[in-house]
Amino acid sequence: MNALVALCHFCELHGPRTLFCTEALHPPSPSPSHSGAPAPGDRDGDREGEGLTMRANTSASQRGDMCEGCRSLPASHPGFVSIDDETGIRFLSHQHPRQPQLFSVVRQACVRSLSCEVNDNVCPGREGPIFFGDEQHGFVFSHTFFIKDSLARGFQRWYSIVMVAMDRIYLINSWPFLLRHLRLTIQSLQSTALKVFDNEQGVCPQRAVRMNSVFSPAVFPHQRSGNAARSLTSLTQHPNLWASLHSSFSWLLKACGSRLTEKLLEGAPTEDTLVLIERHTEQEEEMSCWEGAEEGGARPQRHQSEMELGGHLLYGDAGKFEDFPGPKFRSLRHLRQVLGATEFRQLAWHVLMGNQVIWRGADPGLIQSAFITLKALLPVGCVRSVPYSAQYEEAYKCNFLGLSPDVSIPAHVSSSEFSVLVDVMNAEKGCRYRAVCEHDVASVYQFTIGSANTQPTDRGPTLLNKLEVALSNENLSIDVVSHCLLCLKEEWMNKVKVLFKFSKVDGRGREDTQKVLTLLGATGPGEEDNVRLLKFWMTGLSKTYKSHLMTAVRGGERSPSQ
Repeated sequence: MNALVALCHFCELHGPRTLFCTEALHPPSPSPSHSGAPAPGDRDGDREGEGLTMRANTSASQRGDMCEGCRSLPASHPGFVSIDDETGIRFLSHQHPRQPQLFSVVRQACVRSLSCEVNDNVCPGREGPIFFGDEQHGFVFSHTFFIKDSLARGFQRWYSIVMVAMDRIYLINSWPFLLRHLRLTIQSLQSTALKVFDNEQGVCPQRAVRMNSVFSPAVFPHQRSGNAARSLTSLTQHPNLWASLHSSFSWLLKACGSRLTEKLLEGAPTEDTLVLIERHTEQEEEMSCWEGAEEGGARPQRHQSEMELGGHLLYGDAGKFEDFPGPKFRSLRHLRQVLGATEFRQLAWHVLMGNQVIWRGADPGLIQSAFITLKALLPVGCVRSVPYSAQYEEAYKCNFLGLSPDVSIPAHVSSSEFSVLVDVMNAEKGCRYRAVCEHDVASVYQFTIGSANTQPTDRGPTLLNKLEVALSNENLSIDVVSHCLLCLKEEWMNKVKVLFKFSKVDGRGREDTQKVLTLLGATGPGEEDNVRLLKFWMTGLSKTYKSHLMTAVRGGERSPSQ
Protein backbone atom coordinates (compact mmCIF):
# COMPACT_ATOMS: atom_id res chain seq x y z
CA MET A 1 0.00 0.00 0.00
CA ASN A 2 1.52 3.31 -1.15
CA ALA A 3 1.15 6.13 1.35
CA LEU A 4 3.02 9.13 2.69
CA VAL A 5 3.15 10.97 6.00
CA ALA A 6 3.50 14.73 6.38
CA LEU A 7 3.81 17.24 9.22
CA CYS A 8 1.85 20.41 8.51
CA HIS A 9 1.76 23.83 10.19
CA PHE A 10 -0.62 26.80 10.12
CA CYS A 11 1.62 29.83 9.63
CA GLU A 12 0.12 33.14 10.75
CA LEU A 13 1.56 34.85 7.67
CA HIS A 14 1.31 32.21 4.94
CA GLY A 15 -1.54 29.96 6.11
CA PRO A 16 -1.34 26.13 5.97
CA ARG A 17 2.12 24.92 4.98
CA THR A 18 3.74 21.49 4.66
CA LEU A 19 6.79 21.28 6.93
CA PHE A 20 8.10 17.76 6.49
CA CYS A 21 7.08 14.84 4.29
CA THR A 22 8.14 11.17 4.19
CA GLU A 23 7.26 8.95 1.24
CA ALA A 24 8.06 5.34 0.32
CA LEU A 25 9.61 4.46 -3.04
CA HIS A 26 9.37 0.81 -4.05
CA PRO A 27 12.23 -0.76 -6.02
CA PRO A 28 11.52 -1.32 -9.73
CA SER A 29 10.61 -4.83 -10.81
CA PRO A 30 13.62 -6.64 -12.32
CA SER A 31 13.50 -7.12 -16.09
CA PRO A 32 15.10 -9.98 -18.04
CA SER A 33 17.74 -7.62 -19.38
CA HIS A 34 18.60 -6.29 -15.92
CA SER A 35 20.08 -8.32 -13.14
CA GLY A 36 18.20 -6.33 -10.51
CA ALA A 37 21.28 -5.96 -8.33
CA PRO A 38 21.51 -2.71 -6.40
CA ALA A 39 23.95 -0.11 -7.59
CA PRO A 40 27.20 0.17 -5.64
CA GLY A 41 26.84 2.46 -2.68
CA ASP A 42 23.07 2.09 -2.45
CA ARG A 43 23.37 0.42 0.93
CA ASP A 44 26.37 2.28 2.23
CA GLY A 45 26.06 4.32 5.35
CA ASP A 46 25.21 3.97 8.97
CA ARG A 47 22.65 1.35 9.99
CA GLU A 48 20.09 2.51 12.45
CA GLY A 49 17.20 0.39 13.78
CA GLU A 50 14.75 -1.86 11.89
CA GLY A 51 17.32 -2.61 9.18
CA LEU A 52 17.14 0.93 7.82
CA THR A 53 20.13 2.68 6.26
CA MET A 54 20.19 6.46 6.42
CA ARG A 55 22.09 8.75 4.11
CA ALA A 56 21.68 12.18 2.54
CA ASN A 57 19.23 12.61 -0.30
CA THR A 58 20.89 14.09 -3.36
CA SER A 59 17.71 15.62 -4.76
CA ALA A 60 16.76 19.15 -3.73
CA SER A 61 13.15 20.20 -3.15
CA GLN A 62 11.50 23.15 -4.72
CA ARG A 63 11.44 26.06 -2.32
CA GLY A 64 9.43 29.24 -2.46
CA ASP A 65 9.46 32.27 -0.25
CA MET A 66 8.76 31.23 3.29
CA CYS A 67 9.43 32.37 6.82
CA GLU A 68 11.29 30.44 9.49
CA GLY A 69 8.00 29.20 10.93
CA CYS A 70 7.04 27.32 7.77
CA ARG A 71 10.51 26.00 6.87
CA SER A 72 11.89 22.72 8.19
CA LEU A 73 15.29 21.87 6.67
CA PRO A 74 17.88 24.52 5.74
CA ALA A 75 18.21 25.36 2.06
CA SER A 76 21.53 23.51 1.90
CA HIS A 77 20.18 20.32 3.51
CA PRO A 78 19.63 17.52 0.96
CA GLY A 79 17.08 15.61 3.06
CA PHE A 80 17.02 12.05 4.42
CA VAL A 81 16.81 8.59 2.90
CA SER A 82 16.34 5.25 4.69
CA ILE A 83 16.53 1.86 2.98
CA ASP A 84 14.70 -1.20 4.23
CA ASP A 85 17.18 -4.05 3.87
CA GLU A 86 14.39 -6.66 3.74
CA THR A 87 12.32 -5.20 0.90
CA GLY A 88 14.58 -2.61 -0.72
CA ILE A 89 11.97 0.11 -0.17
CA ARG A 90 13.41 3.63 0.20
CA PHE A 91 11.86 6.13 2.60
CA LEU A 92 12.56 9.70 1.49
CA SER A 93 12.00 12.75 3.69
CA HIS A 94 12.12 16.41 2.75
CA GLN A 95 9.94 19.48 3.05
CA HIS A 96 7.85 18.55 0.01
CA PRO A 97 7.29 15.39 -2.08
CA ARG A 98 9.50 14.94 -5.11
CA GLN A 99 6.69 14.36 -7.60
CA PRO A 100 4.53 17.37 -8.65
CA GLN A 101 1.27 15.40 -8.47
CA LEU A 102 2.04 14.32 -4.93
CA PHE A 103 2.90 17.90 -4.03
CA SER A 104 -0.62 18.94 -5.01
CA VAL A 105 -2.22 16.05 -3.08
CA VAL A 106 -0.25 16.80 0.08
CA ARG A 107 -0.91 20.51 -0.25
CA GLN A 108 -4.67 19.94 -0.39
CA ALA A 109 -4.52 17.52 2.56
CA CYS A 110 -2.56 20.13 4.54
CA VAL A 111 -5.09 22.88 3.84
CA ARG A 112 -8.09 20.71 4.67
CA SER A 113 -6.55 19.31 7.86
CA LEU A 114 -5.76 22.78 9.25
CA SER A 115 -8.68 24.85 7.99
CA CYS A 116 -11.61 23.39 6.05
CA GLU A 117 -12.35 20.24 8.04
CA VAL A 118 -11.81 21.84 11.44
CA ASN A 119 -13.79 24.97 10.63
CA ASP A 120 -16.67 22.77 9.48
CA ASN A 121 -16.72 21.24 12.98
CA VAL A 122 -15.63 17.83 11.71
CA CYS A 123 -13.07 17.76 14.51
CA PRO A 124 -14.72 19.13 17.68
CA GLY A 125 -12.36 21.16 19.77
CA ARG A 126 -9.91 21.41 16.87
CA GLU A 127 -7.49 18.87 18.34
CA GLY A 128 -7.83 15.21 17.47
CA PRO A 129 -8.10 12.74 14.57
CA ILE A 130 -10.28 13.21 11.48
CA PHE A 131 -10.76 11.32 8.22
CA PHE A 132 -11.62 12.84 4.84
CA GLY A 133 -10.84 12.54 1.15
CA ASP A 134 -12.11 11.23 -2.17
CA GLU A 135 -11.06 8.91 -4.98
CA GLN A 136 -9.49 11.70 -7.02
CA HIS A 137 -7.28 13.39 -4.41
CA GLY A 138 -6.76 10.45 -2.06
CA PHE A 139 -7.95 9.75 1.46
CA VAL A 140 -6.41 11.35 4.54
CA PHE A 141 -6.06 10.37 8.18
CA SER A 142 -5.21 13.60 10.01
CA HIS A 143 -4.43 14.38 13.64
CA THR A 144 -4.36 18.08 14.60
CA PHE A 145 -2.60 19.35 17.72
CA PHE A 146 -1.09 22.46 19.33
CA ILE A 147 2.48 23.28 20.34
CA LYS A 148 3.18 25.75 23.14
CA ASP A 149 4.92 28.99 22.08
CA SER A 150 5.43 31.90 24.46
CA LEU A 151 5.58 34.38 21.55
CA ALA A 152 2.50 33.21 19.63
CA ARG A 153 -1.01 34.57 19.87
CA GLY A 154 -2.79 32.44 22.44
CA PHE A 155 0.64 31.02 23.41
CA GLN A 156 0.32 28.08 21.02
CA ARG A 157 0.76 27.17 17.37
CA TRP A 158 -1.31 24.83 15.29
CA TYR A 159 0.09 21.66 13.62
CA SER A 160 -1.17 18.43 12.12
CA ILE A 161 0.23 15.07 11.01
CA VAL A 162 -1.47 13.58 7.97
CA MET A 163 -1.23 10.18 6.29
CA VAL A 164 -2.37 10.24 2.67
CA ALA A 165 -3.27 7.09 0.69
CA MET A 166 -5.52 6.10 -2.18
CA ASP A 167 -6.84 3.04 -0.31
CA ARG A 168 -9.78 4.16 1.84
CA ILE A 169 -10.46 0.75 3.42
CA TYR A 170 -6.83 0.35 4.41
CA LEU A 171 -6.74 3.70 6.18
CA ILE A 172 -10.01 3.05 8.01
CA ASN A 173 -8.83 -0.37 9.19
CA SER A 174 -5.54 1.20 10.32
CA TRP A 175 -7.28 3.91 12.37
CA PRO A 176 -6.55 2.47 15.87
CA PHE A 177 -2.96 1.65 14.92
CA LEU A 178 -2.29 5.10 13.43
CA LEU A 179 -3.99 6.89 16.29
CA ARG A 180 -1.96 5.03 18.89
CA HIS A 181 1.43 5.69 17.31
CA LEU A 182 0.81 9.23 16.07
CA ARG A 183 -0.24 10.20 19.58
CA LEU A 184 3.15 9.03 20.85
CA THR A 185 4.93 11.30 18.37
CA ILE A 186 2.62 14.22 19.14
CA GLN A 187 2.98 13.81 22.89
CA SER A 188 6.76 13.77 22.52
CA LEU A 189 6.70 17.04 20.56
CA GLN A 190 4.28 18.69 22.97
CA SER A 191 6.16 17.68 26.12
CA THR A 192 9.49 18.87 24.67
CA ALA A 193 7.98 22.19 23.62
CA LEU A 194 6.28 22.61 26.99
CA LYS A 195 9.64 22.48 28.78
CA VAL A 196 10.97 25.22 26.50
CA PHE A 197 7.79 27.24 27.05
CA ASP A 198 8.05 26.98 30.85
CA ASN A 199 11.71 28.04 30.78
CA GLU A 200 10.96 31.07 28.64
CA GLN A 201 8.00 32.09 30.78
CA GLY A 202 10.17 31.78 33.86
CA VAL A 203 12.69 34.21 32.40
CA CYS A 204 10.22 36.66 30.88
CA PRO A 205 6.48 36.13 31.43
CA GLN A 206 4.86 37.21 28.17
CA ARG A 207 1.36 37.51 29.54
CA ALA A 208 2.40 40.34 31.90
CA VAL A 209 4.38 42.02 29.11
CA ARG A 210 1.37 41.99 26.79
CA MET A 211 -1.00 43.21 29.47
CA ASN A 212 1.28 46.16 30.23
CA SER A 213 1.96 47.10 26.62
CA VAL A 214 -0.22 49.60 24.75
CA PHE A 215 -1.88 48.25 21.64
CA SER A 216 -0.78 50.12 18.53
CA PRO A 217 -2.19 49.27 15.05
CA ALA A 218 1.00 50.60 13.54
CA VAL A 219 3.25 48.11 15.32
CA PHE A 220 0.84 45.13 15.39
CA PRO A 221 1.66 43.92 11.85
CA HIS A 222 5.36 44.09 12.70
CA GLN A 223 4.83 42.12 15.91
CA ARG A 224 2.70 39.58 14.10
CA SER A 225 5.34 39.15 11.44
CA GLY A 226 8.04 38.64 14.04
CA ASN A 227 6.00 36.14 16.01
CA ALA A 228 5.22 34.09 12.92
CA ALA A 229 8.87 33.44 12.06
CA ARG A 230 9.62 30.82 14.70
CA SER A 231 10.51 27.30 13.66
CA LEU A 232 9.49 24.04 15.31
CA THR A 233 13.15 23.39 16.03
CA SER A 234 13.25 26.61 18.02
CA LEU A 235 10.06 25.70 19.88
CA THR A 236 11.35 22.28 20.95
CA GLN A 237 15.10 22.96 21.15
CA HIS A 238 15.56 19.48 19.67
CA PRO A 239 18.92 19.36 17.83
CA ASN A 240 17.98 16.31 15.71
CA LEU A 241 14.27 16.96 15.35
CA TRP A 242 13.94 16.28 11.63
CA ALA A 243 16.13 13.18 11.68
CA SER A 244 14.00 11.88 14.55
CA LEU A 245 10.77 12.59 12.67
CA HIS A 246 12.19 10.90 9.59
CA SER A 247 12.88 7.75 11.61
CA SER A 248 9.43 7.88 13.19
CA PHE A 249 7.58 8.43 9.91
CA SER A 250 9.66 5.80 8.08
CA TRP A 251 8.91 3.22 10.76
CA LEU A 252 5.21 4.12 10.65
CA LEU A 253 5.05 3.60 6.87
CA LYS A 254 6.93 0.32 7.12
CA ALA A 255 4.86 -1.00 10.04
CA CYS A 256 1.59 0.14 8.47
CA GLY A 257 2.50 -1.56 5.22
CA SER A 258 3.36 -4.88 6.86
CA ARG A 259 0.68 -5.17 9.55
CA LEU A 260 -2.16 -5.76 7.06
CA THR A 261 -1.65 -7.93 4.02
CA GLU A 262 -3.96 -8.82 1.20
CA LYS A 263 -4.87 -12.48 0.65
CA LEU A 264 -6.46 -13.98 -2.42
CA LEU A 265 -9.58 -15.87 -1.37
CA GLU A 266 -11.28 -18.38 -3.65
CA GLY A 267 -14.95 -17.57 -3.36
CA ALA A 268 -16.65 -15.86 -0.45
CA PRO A 269 -14.73 -15.63 2.85
CA THR A 270 -15.57 -18.30 5.41
CA GLU A 271 -17.33 -17.59 8.69
CA ASP A 272 -14.04 -18.18 10.53
CA THR A 273 -12.35 -15.51 8.41
CA LEU A 274 -15.13 -12.99 9.04
CA VAL A 275 -15.10 -13.64 12.79
CA LEU A 276 -11.32 -13.27 12.95
CA ILE A 277 -11.50 -9.92 11.17
CA GLU A 278 -14.24 -8.72 13.52
CA ARG A 279 -12.34 -9.82 16.63
CA HIS A 280 -9.11 -8.22 15.42
CA THR A 281 -10.92 -4.92 14.86
CA GLU A 282 -12.59 -5.12 18.27
CA GLN A 283 -9.25 -5.79 19.98
CA GLU A 284 -7.61 -2.78 18.34
CA GLU A 285 -10.53 -0.55 19.34
CA GLU A 286 -10.40 -1.93 22.88
CA MET A 287 -6.67 -1.23 23.11
CA SER A 288 -7.27 2.36 22.00
CA CYS A 289 -9.92 2.75 24.71
CA TRP A 290 -7.52 1.38 27.33
CA GLU A 291 -4.81 3.78 26.28
CA GLY A 292 -7.24 6.69 26.31
CA ALA A 293 -8.39 5.79 29.82
CA GLU A 294 -4.81 5.42 31.02
CA GLU A 295 -3.97 8.87 29.63
CA GLY A 296 -6.91 10.27 31.59
CA GLY A 297 -5.62 8.75 34.81
CA ALA A 298 -8.11 5.89 35.12
CA ARG A 299 -6.59 2.52 34.41
CA PRO A 300 -9.35 0.01 33.61
CA GLN A 301 -9.34 -3.55 34.89
CA ARG A 302 -8.32 -5.80 32.02
CA HIS A 303 -9.52 -9.38 32.06
CA GLN A 304 -6.70 -11.86 31.68
CA SER A 305 -8.04 -13.70 28.66
CA GLU A 306 -6.65 -15.33 25.56
CA MET A 307 -5.61 -11.94 24.15
CA GLU A 308 -2.91 -11.77 26.80
CA LEU A 309 -2.30 -15.46 27.54
CA GLY A 310 -1.80 -17.00 24.13
CA GLY A 311 -3.48 -14.74 21.58
CA HIS A 312 -2.63 -17.32 18.91
CA LEU A 313 -5.57 -19.36 20.22
CA LEU A 314 -7.80 -16.80 18.55
CA TYR A 315 -6.18 -17.02 15.16
CA GLY A 316 -6.13 -20.79 14.87
CA ASP A 317 -2.37 -21.10 14.76
CA ALA A 318 -2.36 -24.73 15.74
CA GLY A 319 0.99 -25.39 14.16
CA LYS A 320 3.16 -23.51 16.63
CA PHE A 321 3.29 -26.14 19.35
CA GLU A 322 7.02 -25.53 19.68
CA ASP A 323 6.20 -22.29 21.51
CA PHE A 324 5.36 -24.38 24.59
CA PRO A 325 8.20 -26.09 26.50
CA GLY A 326 7.89 -29.64 27.75
CA PRO A 327 5.34 -32.32 26.77
CA LYS A 328 2.32 -31.26 24.73
CA PHE A 329 -0.44 -32.57 22.52
CA ARG A 330 0.45 -32.50 18.85
CA SER A 331 -2.88 -33.36 17.18
CA LEU A 332 -6.38 -34.70 17.76
CA ARG A 333 -5.11 -38.21 17.01
CA HIS A 334 -2.34 -37.82 19.61
CA LEU A 335 -4.86 -36.55 22.18
CA ARG A 336 -7.10 -39.54 21.44
CA GLN A 337 -4.21 -41.96 21.85
CA VAL A 338 -3.19 -40.47 25.20
CA LEU A 339 -6.68 -40.19 26.71
CA GLY A 340 -8.14 -43.33 25.17
CA ALA A 341 -10.96 -43.61 22.65
CA THR A 342 -13.81 -43.56 25.19
CA GLU A 343 -12.48 -40.63 27.22
CA PHE A 344 -11.64 -38.68 24.06
CA ARG A 345 -15.15 -39.15 22.69
CA GLN A 346 -16.65 -37.92 25.96
CA LEU A 347 -14.42 -34.84 25.93
CA ALA A 348 -15.03 -34.09 22.24
CA TRP A 349 -18.79 -34.47 22.78
CA HIS A 350 -18.73 -31.77 25.48
CA VAL A 351 -16.72 -29.48 23.19
CA LEU A 352 -19.15 -29.85 20.28
CA MET A 353 -22.19 -29.37 22.51
CA GLY A 354 -20.85 -26.04 23.84
CA ASN A 355 -20.30 -27.20 27.42
CA GLN A 356 -17.52 -25.68 29.52
CA VAL A 357 -14.32 -27.71 29.22
CA ILE A 358 -12.05 -27.22 32.25
CA TRP A 359 -8.46 -28.45 32.42
CA ARG A 360 -6.73 -28.24 35.78
CA GLY A 361 -3.01 -28.82 36.18
CA ALA A 362 0.41 -27.34 36.88
CA ASP A 363 1.62 -27.21 33.26
CA PRO A 364 0.13 -24.21 31.37
CA GLY A 365 1.89 -25.24 28.15
CA LEU A 366 0.27 -28.67 28.13
CA ILE A 367 -3.17 -27.19 28.79
CA GLN A 368 -2.76 -24.58 26.07
CA SER A 369 -1.70 -27.25 23.57
CA ALA A 370 -4.83 -29.24 24.51
CA PHE A 371 -7.00 -26.18 23.88
CA ILE A 372 -5.34 -25.49 20.54
CA THR A 373 -6.06 -29.08 19.55
CA LEU A 374 -9.65 -29.20 20.82
CA LYS A 375 -10.78 -25.83 19.52
CA ALA A 376 -10.14 -27.09 15.98
CA LEU A 377 -13.43 -28.95 16.46
CA LEU A 378 -15.38 -25.68 16.59
CA PRO A 379 -15.95 -22.62 14.41
CA VAL A 380 -13.83 -19.69 15.56
CA GLY A 381 -16.91 -17.76 16.63
CA CYS A 382 -17.78 -20.44 19.19
CA VAL A 383 -14.39 -20.32 20.93
CA ARG A 384 -14.05 -18.29 24.13
CA SER A 385 -10.86 -19.25 25.91
CA VAL A 386 -9.07 -18.38 29.13
CA PRO A 387 -5.91 -20.49 28.76
CA TYR A 388 -4.72 -20.34 32.37
CA SER A 389 -6.22 -18.67 35.42
CA ALA A 390 -5.77 -18.62 39.19
CA GLN A 391 -9.54 -18.52 39.74
CA TYR A 392 -12.62 -20.10 38.24
CA GLU A 393 -14.35 -18.18 35.46
CA GLU A 394 -18.04 -18.66 34.71
CA ALA A 395 -19.18 -20.51 31.60
CA TYR A 396 -20.65 -17.39 29.97
CA LYS A 397 -17.13 -15.94 29.84
CA CYS A 398 -15.36 -18.97 28.41
CA ASN A 399 -16.03 -22.50 27.21
CA PHE A 400 -12.32 -23.39 27.46
CA LEU A 401 -10.82 -22.75 30.90
CA GLY A 402 -7.37 -23.65 32.20
CA LEU A 403 -6.85 -23.61 35.97
CA SER A 404 -3.88 -23.97 38.30
CA PRO A 405 -3.98 -27.18 40.37
CA ASP A 406 -4.98 -25.51 43.66
CA VAL A 407 -8.16 -23.90 42.28
CA SER A 408 -11.37 -25.44 43.61
CA ILE A 409 -14.37 -25.93 41.35
CA PRO A 410 -17.65 -24.40 42.65
CA ALA A 411 -20.32 -26.90 43.66
CA HIS A 412 -22.82 -25.68 41.09
CA VAL A 413 -20.25 -26.39 38.37
CA SER A 414 -19.23 -29.82 39.66
CA SER A 415 -22.87 -30.92 39.75
CA SER A 416 -23.72 -29.42 36.37
CA GLU A 417 -24.16 -31.62 33.30
CA PHE A 418 -22.95 -28.72 31.15
CA SER A 419 -19.30 -28.97 32.15
CA VAL A 420 -16.48 -31.49 32.10
CA LEU A 421 -13.30 -31.42 34.23
CA VAL A 422 -9.95 -32.86 33.19
CA ASP A 423 -7.50 -33.15 36.06
CA VAL A 424 -3.84 -33.42 35.02
CA MET A 425 -1.61 -35.20 37.53
CA ASN A 426 1.99 -36.31 37.48
CA ALA A 427 2.43 -39.99 36.60
CA GLU A 428 4.73 -42.01 38.86
CA LYS A 429 7.58 -44.12 37.51
CA GLY A 430 6.41 -47.58 36.63
CA CYS A 431 2.83 -46.49 36.08
CA ARG A 432 0.65 -48.16 33.46
CA TYR A 433 1.84 -45.55 30.95
CA ARG A 434 4.99 -46.66 29.13
CA ALA A 435 7.77 -44.05 29.01
CA VAL A 436 8.41 -43.59 25.31
CA CYS A 437 10.60 -40.51 25.60
CA GLU A 438 11.38 -37.74 28.01
CA HIS A 439 8.75 -35.40 26.56
CA ASP A 440 5.99 -37.95 25.88
CA VAL A 441 2.74 -36.79 27.50
CA ALA A 442 1.62 -40.23 28.63
CA SER A 443 4.92 -40.91 30.40
CA VAL A 444 4.75 -37.69 32.41
CA TYR A 445 1.04 -37.15 33.16
CA GLN A 446 -2.12 -39.09 33.81
CA PHE A 447 -5.61 -37.68 33.24
CA THR A 448 -8.90 -38.00 35.08
CA ILE A 449 -12.05 -36.91 33.24
CA GLY A 450 -15.25 -36.30 35.17
CA SER A 451 -18.69 -34.84 34.48
CA ALA A 452 -22.14 -34.91 36.04
CA ASN A 453 -23.61 -35.51 32.59
CA THR A 454 -25.31 -38.93 32.35
CA GLN A 455 -26.44 -38.69 28.74
CA PRO A 456 -24.83 -41.39 26.54
CA THR A 457 -22.38 -40.01 24.00
CA ASP A 458 -22.11 -43.05 21.77
CA ARG A 459 -24.89 -42.19 19.30
CA GLY A 460 -23.98 -38.74 18.02
CA PRO A 461 -23.48 -36.13 16.80
CA THR A 462 -22.92 -37.20 13.20
CA LEU A 463 -19.87 -34.94 12.83
CA LEU A 464 -18.11 -36.66 15.74
CA ASN A 465 -18.89 -40.11 14.37
CA LYS A 466 -17.34 -39.26 11.01
CA LEU A 467 -14.34 -37.62 12.65
CA GLU A 468 -13.62 -40.70 14.76
CA VAL A 469 -13.65 -42.88 11.66
CA ALA A 470 -10.93 -40.65 10.18
CA LEU A 471 -8.92 -40.54 13.41
CA SER A 472 -8.97 -44.31 13.82
CA ASN A 473 -7.78 -44.89 10.26
CA GLU A 474 -3.99 -45.03 10.59
CA ASN A 475 -3.61 -44.96 6.81
CA LEU A 476 -4.72 -41.30 6.85
CA SER A 477 -2.04 -38.76 7.75
CA ILE A 478 -2.58 -35.95 10.24
CA ASP A 479 -2.88 -33.43 7.39
CA VAL A 480 -5.55 -35.50 5.66
CA VAL A 481 -7.52 -35.79 8.91
CA SER A 482 -7.27 -32.00 9.35
CA HIS A 483 -8.71 -31.45 5.88
CA CYS A 484 -11.49 -33.94 6.59
CA LEU A 485 -12.37 -32.02 9.76
CA LEU A 486 -12.32 -28.73 7.84
CA CYS A 487 -14.76 -30.12 5.26
CA LEU A 488 -17.03 -31.48 8.00
CA LYS A 489 -17.08 -28.11 9.77
CA GLU A 490 -17.91 -26.29 6.53
CA GLU A 491 -20.70 -28.79 5.80
CA TRP A 492 -22.31 -28.31 9.19
CA MET A 493 -21.73 -24.55 9.20
CA ASN A 494 -23.78 -24.35 5.99
CA LYS A 495 -26.55 -26.26 7.76
CA VAL A 496 -26.31 -23.77 10.62
CA LYS A 497 -26.82 -20.88 8.19
CA VAL A 498 -29.91 -22.50 6.69
CA LEU A 499 -31.38 -23.20 10.12
CA PHE A 500 -30.61 -19.67 11.32
CA LYS A 501 -32.38 -18.03 8.39
CA PHE A 502 -35.30 -20.43 8.57
CA SER A 503 -35.93 -20.25 12.32
CA LYS A 504 -34.53 -16.88 13.47
CA VAL A 505 -34.95 -14.64 10.43
CA ASP A 506 -38.09 -16.07 8.83
CA GLY A 507 -39.58 -17.11 12.17
CA ARG A 508 -40.99 -20.47 11.03
CA GLY A 509 -42.69 -22.80 13.50
CA ARG A 510 -41.51 -26.06 15.06
CA GLU A 511 -43.18 -28.30 12.47
CA ASP A 512 -41.57 -26.53 9.51
CA THR A 513 -38.23 -26.45 11.32
CA GLN A 514 -38.40 -30.22 11.82
CA LYS A 515 -38.90 -30.68 8.08
CA VAL A 516 -35.84 -28.55 7.39
CA LEU A 517 -33.77 -30.60 9.84
CA THR A 518 -34.81 -33.73 8.00
CA LEU A 519 -33.74 -32.22 4.68
CA LEU A 520 -30.43 -31.19 6.23
CA GLY A 521 -29.75 -34.74 7.38
CA ALA A 522 -29.73 -33.79 11.06
CA THR A 523 -32.43 -36.29 12.10
CA GLY A 524 -32.19 -40.00 12.80
CA PRO A 525 -29.66 -41.54 15.23
CA GLY A 526 -28.14 -38.84 17.40
CA GLU A 527 -30.77 -36.31 16.32
CA GLU A 528 -30.85 -34.61 19.73
CA ASP A 529 -27.09 -34.07 19.65
CA ASN A 530 -27.19 -32.84 16.06
CA VAL A 531 -29.83 -30.23 16.87
CA ARG A 532 -27.94 -29.15 19.97
CA LEU A 533 -24.74 -28.79 17.92
CA LEU A 534 -26.54 -26.68 15.30
CA LYS A 535 -28.02 -24.37 17.93
CA PHE A 536 -24.65 -23.91 19.65
CA TRP A 537 -22.82 -23.26 16.40
CA MET A 538 -25.48 -20.69 15.54
CA THR A 539 -23.99 -18.49 18.28
CA GLY A 540 -20.70 -18.44 16.36
CA LEU A 541 -22.07 -16.82 13.21
CA SER A 542 -20.33 -13.59 12.32
CA LYS A 543 -21.98 -10.23 12.83
CA THR A 544 -21.22 -9.49 9.18
CA TYR A 545 -23.26 -12.48 8.00
CA LYS A 546 -26.18 -11.76 10.33
CA SER A 547 -26.27 -8.10 9.30
CA HIS A 548 -26.09 -8.99 5.62
CA LEU A 549 -28.90 -11.54 6.00
CA MET A 550 -31.17 -9.14 7.87
CA THR A 551 -30.53 -6.39 5.31
CA ALA A 552 -31.31 -8.75 2.43
CA VAL A 553 -34.53 -9.91 4.08
CA ARG A 554 -35.70 -6.36 4.78
CA GLY A 555 -34.88 -5.36 1.24
CA GLY A 556 -36.96 -8.29 -0.03
CA GLU A 557 -39.87 -7.24 2.14
CA ARG A 558 -39.79 -3.71 0.74
CA SER A 559 -39.43 -4.67 -2.90
CA PRO A 560 -43.12 -5.53 -3.56
CA SER A 561 -44.31 -2.13 -2.33
CA GLN A 562 -41.68 -0.41 -4.41
